[in-house]
This record gives sequence, C-alpha cells and structure tokens, in this order.
Amino acid sequence: MLKERLQKMGILGCITCIVGSVVIVIHAPQEHTPNSVQEIWALATQPDFLIYVAATVSVVLALVLHFEPRCGQTNILVYLGICSLMGSLTVVSIKAIGIAIKLTLDGISQIAYPQTWFFLTVAAVCVITQLNYLNKALDTFNAAIVSPVYYVMFTTLTIIASAIMFKDWSGQDVSGIASEICGFITVLSGTIILHATREHEQTTAPVGTVTWYVSGDSLKGAEEEHLITIHNSDYYVQ
Repeated sequence: MLKERLQKMGILGCITCIVGSVVIVIHAPQEHTPNSVQEIWALATQPDFLIYVAATVSVVLALVLHFEPRCGQTNILVYLGICSLMGSLTVVSIKAIGIAIKLTLDGISQIAYPQTWFFLTVAAVCVITQLNYLNKALDTFNAAIVSPVYYVMFTTLTIIASAIMFKDWSGQDVSGIASEICGFITVLSGTIILHATREHEQTTAPVGTVTWYVSGDSLKGAEEEHLITIHNSDYYVQ
C-alpha cells in the first residue's frame, strides 16, 4: 500500500519470522486466567516478575538515554526494542484492566481497588511510549521491515513475561519447550535476514543516467564528459 519495495531476501526474512512466530504461539503453554485484580497483583509482585520488570525498565532507560542518541537512526532494534519491552508490560496491565471491567460489569465493582488504577496508569504510560517510538521507527525505516521485526520482538517478549509471571512452563513437556526454542531460532534467523536486507539497501546506490542539451539540437551524455557523481540515499545527482 505504501509502494515500498522489498528484496527477495527481505520477503524470505518476513516469511521466516511469521513461520517462527506461529510455531512459538502453537506450542506456547496454556496460561492460567486470574479471577480478580488482587490475584493478578499477587502474581505481579512475585520476586521473579519484579526482577523482570526491573531489568526491562533498566534496558529501556539504557536504550532511551544512551543508544537512541548514538544509533537510533541507523539501528532498527533500538526503537523497536523500546516498543517491545514496554509492550510486554502493557499486556499484563491490559489483562488486569480487562478482568476489572468484566467483574465490574458482572456486579463486582473493582473501581475502589488501588491496584486497578495502578494497572491503568502503567498501561497508559506503556502505550504512549510504544506509540511514540513505533512512529519514530516507521518514520526512519522501511515499514515492510519494521512491521515483522516489531511483531516478532513483541510476541517473544510477551511470551517470556507471561511465562515468568504465570509459571506456565512448569507443567510443559520437553517436546513443547524444544519446539518453542526452534521457533525462537527461526524468528531470530528471519530478523537477521531482514536487518541485513536493510543494511544492503542503505549501501546500494541508485542507478540512473543524465542527459542534457548543449544547444538547440545537440545532446551530450554522462559518458562524454568528466563529471563528479554524488550518491545519497535520498537522491542521485551528476
């Protein structure tokens, strides 16, 4: 729709990412559905999940304060890393809000609980941050590359956060875990192919020819003169 072109290796990378993500989702463990906001709050305050939250916030701050000014315009993983990490926290918060709304509609009001408003605040902050950096990524990089890479990173981190919080992997067999690892490797391979395709596009100069009029009926081509050629990712001038 945006009339952006993607090379054959880029298409292969997209397909690889999608296949790997499907494998991960198919073999993902069934997660437990909490029945109240307090139950989600108890799960969210587990030491393991608190460590994950602290690590996520630390990585996001490092990406925003250190890496974004230096390589945010050249490395797609900076912006999308921020979006995906915050997205994994958004899913947990939105799930708590959804349960609160469902219980409230059923006659069991959850509005008075401070946990409901805490999850609502966290969800708002995470969503605003995601939209901000996702728009930066789309403005800077090709949308055909941003979409699958963001999808893969967001899905993977969400599964990891859910596994830590709900302990769903504790009852999963070896074949299921192996299948998820294979799916993750497939996703990683597709991401590398897409990123390599982006770098190749940046280093490839566009091809063109220049002709101009010297007099009313005389033409000269670029091969007939000594010219200085300027290559840029946005234009081509001789």
